[in-house]
Amino acid sequence: MNNVMRPLDTQTAKYIAELLLEDAGAEGALVQVVPENDNEPPVQTEHGGLPLLWEDGCPVAAVPSSSQLQIKRVVDVTLALAALVGLAPLLLLVAVLVAATSPGPILFRQRREGLGGRLFWTLKFRSMPVDRCDRSGLQQTRRNDPRLTPFGAFIRRTSIDELPQLLNVLWGEMSLVGPRPHVPGMFAGGMPYKDLVPYYDCRLAVRPGITGWAQANGLRGPTGDAEAARSRIEFDLAYMQNLSVWLDLRILGLTLRNQFLTGSGH
Repeated sequence: MNNVMRPLDTQTAKYIAELLLEDAGAEGALVQVVPENDNEPPVQTEHGGLPLLWEDGCPVAAVPSSSQLQIKRVVDVTLALAALVGLAPLLLLVAVLVAATSPGPILFRQRREGLGGRLFWTLKFRSMPVDRCDRSGLQQTRRNDPRLTPFGAFIRRTSIDELPQLLNVLWGEMSLVGPRPHVPGMFAGGMPYKDLVPYYDCRLAVRPGITGWAQANGLRGPTGDAEAARSRIEFDLAYMQNLSVWLDLRILGLTLRNQFLTGSGH
């Protein structure tokens, strides 16, 4: 009969260890049982300069501490209120021009996934005629999208259309910085995003943001390219693993420079 050595399961190892300790304890012996570990060692990749830690082929779950989230919330409310007050003349002007250039409501509302996957109504300045708006969000807006009004194309290019989401921040549905909120059932690379990226739902552990690390690094717009779509999620998770107020301020600065001032949005 062949003698084959097999690794002990954890329960058996504990039982044997207790017996050994009971016999050897009087002599002061030290018995250590090390269970077999078939898991791959953690690896680290870089995304825009931020490290992302992986284990067993998936990003390590990142849940910020309650103190981090409390500080982040205070910063969100303070800056959102200051922005709404400081930008009030611009917001009023944009509202008037949206109404003057296309009949219908000034704001466009759309269901998005928020913290923990809860749905909420995200707000934007309307950039299309009412009959061309896609409330499902599955028909993504492209560069030079013919559905856009001329003024709508301008506010999308400069990301001014996103400014009403400052109200979503005050209501606690969004943060200034975080993974962008997606519509339920969003597609990427020709398939449901959740099928393309198995760890997709990890991004729902924090409030979604008006802007994020992916957007600050140019990863925005349509998600037809599978590799770019996957990379966008990994940038989000790298942000979550390295979350801090200073990183948020850096991302806000990059967003202001790259989108609002240079008009690189879609």
